[in-house]
Amino acid sequence: MEENRIQSIEKQTNNRFLNLYVQDTKRRNGIHAPYYVASRRPNPDQLRCKTKDQEPDAVIIYGIYEDKVALIKQYRYAIGDYIYEFPAGLIDSGESIEEAAVREMYEETGLSLSLVKSPKEYSKPFYTSVGMTDEACSMVFGTLKGQPTNEHQEESEDIQVVLADRTEIKRILKEEKVSLMTAYMLMHYLSETEPFGFLNQPE
Repeated sequence: MEENRIQSIEKQTNNRFLNLYVQDTKRRNGIHAPYYVASRRPNPDQLRCKTKDQEPDAVIIYGIYEDKVALIKQYRYAIGDYIYEFPAGLIDSGESIEEAAVREMYEETGLSLSLVKSPKEYSKPFYTSVGMTDEACSMVFGTLKGQPTNEHQEESEDIQVVLADRTEIKRILKEEKVSLMTAYMLMHYLSETEPFGFLNQPE
């Protein structure tokens, strides 16, 4: 049986969307040391190190508008600057990842999302930055229609809708700040002749 290397967990903050926890951890050499974890979970018993669950906290949307990729250029306080990302957002209680994706895409861009089927392993929850958080996100794929607008965004959001073709994607990757997940998927897009070609992998 695997040794429990997390001896105890204490909540350090009490915020709505994100909190800091300190774990009393036992290193492989037996020495105890604190380890700090940011989590969207509201209490210590719900952290993934306790539950071991695979439920996603948020959804990220890879959407294609005609022959372009839908991106957002969003101001992020953590870096004090704008960064290119895919539309994304937290999953509300009771929502499926598909429902959350349709809602978030409309709220952030004004565009309507039609889902494209993907292999299960492509939409399973993946961890974002596991050195500092237990957050996990699922990816949803689809085609888009409508007119881009920011009129449905929340007051706290500063988002510009970007429909990027291959030339613009290359420029963005070379010159702009880009989130890691977005950068990898844009590299995928550039290497494929079909925008969803990578979803058609053999079993």
